[in-house]
Amino acid sequence: MADLKRRTLTLITGKQIRLFGNSIAIGKSLEVGEGYAPNIFSCTLDQTVEKPLATPSNPHKLTVEEIMDLADYNIQLWMDLKANIRKYGLDSSRIFNSEALK
Repeated sequence: MADLKRRTLTLITGKQIRLFGNSIAIGKSLEVGEGYAPNIFSCTLDQTVEKPLATPSNPHKLTVEEIMDLADYNIQLWMDLKANIRKYGLDSSRIFNSEALK
């Protein structure tokens, strides 16, 4: 399984992809890229104290149900991408959600 450590994505084949940020993301079009801004739900470190304190940042005040809904949405996008690759192959533009590209 792929692993992401120190801004390097290592794939099962051993191939490594250096990232500028610290996450990968998928959009409604099923295009994959880097997710730069952790601005919906993230972990922040308060370094003003002697021992840095990690706390969740939830600026939109999402509930547990809403975070689970967001996770389900992203999981479904990844599952759709996998299904489309199996169905159309890696060289077909039909992999992507053409309606979302417009």
